[in-house]
Amino acid sequence: MKYARVIHNGQTLNAQERDGQLLLDNSELVSFEAVTWLPPLAPAPQPRTILALGLNYADHAKELEFKAPEEPLVFLKGESALTGHRQLTKRPAGVEFMHYECELTVIVGKTAKKVKREDAYDFIAGYTVANDYAIRDYLENWYRPNLRVKNRDATTPLGPWFVEAADVPNPMALALQSTVNGKVTQAGNTRDMIFNVPFLIEYFSSFMTLRPGDLILTGTPDGVVDCRPGDVIVTEIEGLGALTNTIV
Repeated sequence: MKYARVIHNGQTLNAQERDGQLLLDNSELVSFEAVTWLPPLAPAPQPRTILALGLNYADHAKELEFKAPEEPLVFLKGESALTGHRQLTKRPAGVEFMHYECELTVIVGKTAKKVKREDAYDFIAGYTVANDYAIRDYLENWYRPNLRVKNRDATTPLGPWFVEAADVPNPMALALQSTVNGKVTQAGNTRDMIFNVPFLIEYFSSFMTLRPGDLILTGTPDGVVDCRPGDVIVTEIEGLGALTNTIV
């Protein structure tokens, strides 16, 4: 199953796709345009940890002229960076290069501590799509993204759907692509990650506790381009949906 979270007539509701429309959990059937889309996440019982990978595709590391990392390059994000499908993201005035990053996102389903790689999928509730914008002007260096690069408000669209793990039999073989104003500018496959999802669950849980609702953004392949005000960016992952965002 796949689910969305939306606001309709002032209420926050869960929704499912039904014949090209949204079936709300109050039984109303409405169009995609009739709602405000939220990140498709249930409220977490504690502050949500958002872990994000950098340079997790060798081709992207090469694109940026960096050696592929030998262990995960990870940074933390605040939840205020998240926004929903069909929402707006602001490009700061005066910046020279702001780009999208289409990323498979793992949603943790139960408390995970010292999980073995072969058991990792048992701890995943589902998946969604992230577009983790980066503003290169503010980058200190590729191994230490500072807060203004990755933690600005509403710079990480998430959605449109929460897709249950059972409906994604192999998350490590999903095609992904990004388009800017309808033109394909990025294409790749999750099989090309340097550190795959089971590895990451084992790695993180070896030294920290993962809890229900925590997120792992798994990085992006090469093909990032500068995005300007007015550009409509669609980041899409096979089986998970197409996430639309507009730059203002």
